[in-house]
Amino acid sequence: MGLLDGKIAFITGASKGIGEATALVFSEEGARIAINGRDQQRLLELAERINKNTSQKVLVFPYDVSNIVEMKAAFQQIHKQFGQLDVLVNNAGTLYDSLLGMIQLEKLEEILNVNLIASLLHMQLASRIMTQKKQGSIINVSSIFGRFGEAGQVAYSTTKAALIGATMSAAKELAPSNIRVNAVAPGFIETEMIRGLSEAKYKKRMESIKMNRIGKPKEVANTMLFLASDLSSYVTGQVIGVDGGMIV
Repeated sequence: MGLLDGKIAFITGASKGIGEATALVFSEEGARIAINGRDQQRLLELAERINKNTSQKVLVFPYDVSNIVEMKAAFQQIHKQFGQLDVLVNNAGTLYDSLLGMIQLEKLEEILNVNLIASLLHMQLASRIMTQKKQGSIINVSSIFGRFGEAGQVAYSTTKAALIGATMSAAKELAPSNIRVNAVAPGFIETEMIRGLSEAKYKKRMESIKMNRIGKPKEVANTMLFLASDLSSYVTGQVIGVDGGMIV
């Protein structure tokens, strides 16, 4: 028996990193999976791995999360194929590294669309399906920067902080329908997003982590497994840091 037996989970940004790890962990715990990302080939490879391990059909939706038409089509297919949706993981995101005085309007609009507006719209569409059965769990992937900020990351931190605010408000709004809304705030996690860091910046980040090591995507996924499962049936409106003591 898995923790997610009988549940349907939709994970955005699943072609790599935290999203990929979450799809694997959830499927191993019995969930039937729908995955989204922009890299169709990597999504298909992930779907094949899941199918090989569990013999479960995986729905693959290769679209940019800022594309509202394709987003709506994905939810329609989930409802048609599965008849329900129990878990949404809003993981898709983009990083924009720039000092406040140098932020370009075009880049600001892009990061707002991907990290915040797309997440809100995914929450909206997911909650409509979840409300039909009066159950569900929505998990938003914020960031340690959304909680405590970071120099050079004003735009990114803004979107991740706003996502925490959306989590809190949606939790209150959807609680009467037994839909829980929580967030995770990962710290320094070993993903492709950090590979472009300079050696000096990497060293500085590592020195700030009390557990003296970088986090693994699966460690974030395991936290989301708790939030997706019935183990957290009375938990809503919370932000769980997964940062190894980066901020204590």
